[in-house]
Amino acid sequence: MRVLIFGGTTEGRRLARALSAMGHQVWVSVATPLGAEELAGLEDVSVLVGRRSGGEMDALLSRGFHRCVDATHPYATEATRNICAAAAAVGVEYHRLLRPASDLPAGSVVLQTAAQAAAYLAGKPGNILLATGAKELPAFAPLDPARLYPRVLPTLAGITACETAGIPHRNIIAMQGPFTRELNVAVMRTKDGGAAGGFAEKAQAAAQCGVQLIVLRRPEEQGETAETILQRCRELL
Repeated sequence: MRVLIFGGTTEGRRLARALSAMGHQVWVSVATPLGAEELAGLEDVSVLVGRRSGGEMDALLSRGFHRCVDATHPYATEATRNICAAAAAVGVEYHRLLRPASDLPAGSVVLQTAAQAAAYLAGKPGNILLATGAKELPAFAPLDPARLYPRVLPTLAGITACETAGIPHRNIIAMQGPFTRELNVAVMRTKDGGAAGGFAEKAQAAAQCGVQLIVLRRPEEQGETAETILQRCRELL
């Protein structure tokens, strides 16, 4: 069976490895060369690089694929809508691979959007460690850029987004995760960060450093676990 997986997430890579080991023909579509680098060690898995419009997704899925798995990031809601629509248009069975939600410690400030987080932080003193990604930087434009310490991917796009937002170069943290609790602690102590994202290691580091944790609520969605998807694929062998 030919399976196309969208997304370069950790869960997507694990699923690609497991499906390939079963004997399925697996392709993984990632948006950037960085995503392709993460898949370099997977044998018998073909990697396709580049962002695709809805029509381009239709064309790709039409190339003889039997199933489509959406393993994009939980916050990539537009990508999920486009992938789901493309699979429906072409008649390819669609599966949404869900990432388990993290437990948040007591005292976390939970908001819906980056804009709400920026409004909340406008009335708070101190520096801010932004672990929300380069795409969310425009939402924090009302804040003094000197307060912001964005952690972005070490790519030209990530650095350019910081420069466009007026972030001082000394504030840019260009690193690729996931990160350990110890590294998060070191970053917060060095940069006096005031806000972090919602992974367990970030939450633990924030608690250890006495930093207020601000979390953007994950969009509600329906989907399946990796094991459920694998079981359905086993039944076709």
